[in-house]
Amino acid sequence: MKTMLNIALPKGRLGEKVYTMFENGGFECPSIKENSRKLIFENENTGVRYFWVKPSDVSIYVERGAADIGVAGKDILLEYEPDVYELLDLGIGKCRMAVAAKNDYRDDMSKTLRVATKFSNITKNYYSSLGRDIDIIHLNGSIEIAPILGLSDVIVDIVETGTTLKENNLSVVQEIFPISARLISNKPSFKFKNDIIEKISDALALQIKNTGENK
Repeated sequence: MKTMLNIALPKGRLGEKVYTMFENGGFECPSIKENSRKLIFENENTGVRYFWVKPSDVSIYVERGAADIGVAGKDILLEYEPDVYELLDLGIGKCRMAVAAKNDYRDDMSKTLRVATKFSNITKNYYSSLGRDIDIIHLNGSIEIAPILGLSDVIVDIVETGTTLKENNLSVVQEIFPISARLISNKPSFKFKNDIIEKISDALALQIKNTGENK
């Protein structure tokens, strides 16, 4: 029986874009496009097995070896710092990590800055690099509400178009880093399944190059 390469894809629009890239690279799996509730799809001919997982869980599946490779946002890699190889910037799923606040906000350096975020690790590292004293308020839901209700002074969150911020009278104060989707690999898998992983990585890299040239 052929050894299968396990690939963790993030659920949602990004995952669908990523799968299209894999498909165009010659690693198709037709059953993934069927309307079903299945989560695992394989194609013995191409030697790949795909499965859908929550975007923030992809790196966990890859780090622990349940998936050989996967696709995760740079935000997830910097927040959770999984022990994986980052092979390729896919150039899709682009957005940015930023500090945002109410439009009339002014930072009072004499006070501890209250920061609401889902990304505690990124926030801690960023403000530590600035030498700024902060109080992190970890939230899981609508972060934008925090400064409006006076729970925090600022927020650290992913900004795509900025529409949500604008509609809530908030604006970006500082961009921290750009985000895009990355191809990642389990470290032992990269050693033992190197041939197929390199083939996939090369096929994706070629598409990125061609897209760049056609712009």
